[in-house]
Amino acid sequence: MAFYTYIMASQRNGTLYTGSTDNIGHRAWQHAQGVGSDFTSKYGVGILVWFETHETRDAAFRRERQIKKWNRQWKLRLIEETNPGWRDLTETLSA
Repeated sequence: MAFYTYIMASQRNGTLYTGSTDNIGHRAWQHAQGVGSDFTSKYGVGILVWFETHETRDAAFRRERQIKKWNRQWKLRLIEETNPGWRDLTETLSA
């Protein structure tokens, strides 16, 4: 089983949300539908713009906490390095 740390956005350079999960496809769908998180629902954060895979739930959670402490510029750089077009990565996930 894989675990994930991810960043969702409202739009390019918009509001960001960092989380972790064991089902990235379902969690991204929840955010896009405005369910599962009051924050992402309130601010329209529904585009999966970055994620990475971890072997354990604890590793994914630690990485989430690390990124949440970062300043905004570091998060933007992380996204831009792997997804400069800020495209929705849910289409790259295998079913």
